[in-house]
Amino acid sequence: MHLHILGICGTFMGGIAAIAKELGHKVTGSDANVYPPMSTQLESLGIELFEGYDTKQFKNEPDIVVIGNALSRGNEAVEYVLERNLPYTSGPQWLLENVLKDRWVIAVSGTHGKTSTSSMVAWILEYAGLKPGFLIGGIPQNFDVSARLGETPFFVIEADEYDSAFFDKRSKFVHYRPRTLVMNNLEFDHADIFSDLGDIQKQFNHLLRMVPNNGLVLLPKSDNNLRKVLDMGCWTPVQYTGGDWQVQNNNPECSEFDVLFKGQDQGKVHWDLMGEHNLNNGLMAIAAAKHCGVKSELAVAALGQFVNVKRRMEVKAKVNDITIYDDFAHHPTAIAFTIDGLRSKVGDGRILAVLEPRSNTMKMGIHKDTLAGSWSKANQVFILEPANLSWSMDALLAQSDVTAMLYKDLQLLVKSIVSYAKPGDHILVMSNGSFGGIHDLLKEQLATI
Repeated sequence: MHLHILGICGTFMGGIAAIAKELGHKVTGSDANVYPPMSTQLESLGIELFEGYDTKQFKNEPDIVVIGNALSRGNEAVEYVLERNLPYTSGPQWLLENVLKDRWVIAVSGTHGKTSTSSMVAWILEYAGLKPGFLIGGIPQNFDVSARLGETPFFVIEADEYDSAFFDKRSKFVHYRPRTLVMNNLEFDHADIFSDLGDIQKQFNHLLRMVPNNGLVLLPKSDNNLRKVLDMGCWTPVQYTGGDWQVQNNNPECSEFDVLFKGQDQGKVHWDLMGEHNLNNGLMAIAAAKHCGVKSELAVAALGQFVNVKRRMEVKAKVNDITIYDDFAHHPTAIAFTIDGLRSKVGDGRILAVLEPRSNTMKMGIHKDTLAGSWSKANQVFILEPANLSWSMDALLAQSDVTAMLYKDLQLLVKSIVSYAKPGDHILVMSNGSFGGIHDLLKEQLATI
């Protein structure tokens, strides 16, 4: 079968492409911008790519078109598919019908920590010899791919609550039908498609209702937003972190901690990650793996060899004793988690927090009252104000207890950071985009001081 994928260079759709190719299908695709690393990965698989959405890409008519959620009505390729009545589907629906319907699905959901936790679960299962399939919205560094079919019934998937396609506004994860469901946490996000927290909770309950009674639901005992999701209906056994699963004797940076299940010692994790958020992610991963039959002591040992996904407190460079980090944090809670984790590692060292608030929710001003509080443990904050912002960011500077500076020009932002930085500093760059290649710019200019 010939699949043609619109929006193929996103991490999710690129993963669909890789799995479809592994199943033996002919795969082609297009995207508005075809560029590395995804384009390189896809081309290495023998997948023909088209730049843009010109209808010439349909010269060899596919058997089915898989349409990514970034495309909408009015797109030239979408209109072509509809006008000619070509068979089409969404990425999540294709995945269900062709892969997930026969698998033991471990779905990792939540506002924060999905990529890291799903990578941990996949690695634990791999370490245990279970050779799982997976589709992760990032690059798990214990593997050389972001998606694969796997050799056993187990399939780990990052379960995103974002919508499925322009013709299916349900959350992607309602297509996944998990047996093991992790719900890490829940806050209001994606204000471009959800009107309020209640809208998101309904989608999470749709997902929860699909978990069979021989499955397992995992969530933190302290998360009241998720407890309300349970109250809307749950027919599956539930275990809680902070209840059934606990940690103790963790050091301040959370690089070591003991794991307990119902009061019984399960082993001590020693790993290179830091921060309470990663500790919680690791505990969830151990619990999910146990439901799949992996002994906790084996899972603990696996996490000792876990390498976090790219863009999660990733060290990009060290220049003149100044360390540059890259992190995906783009929500106030995630920003606070990330800075807190780095603070626990560097102690009194100076943290220069650099932020690009580019998500749709940020641009809409949904987090404008909580954003300034998220960087309270940094020493200095540098913000690149996005173009066409619907609200003024000037108020953030007045709200901040930490000196914060706002820039509209990337080059001026970099120049200011470089002039302020000194040996021993830690520059933490946070964005869910490329941030204009700021890491390389900082590396080049810091080398001259």
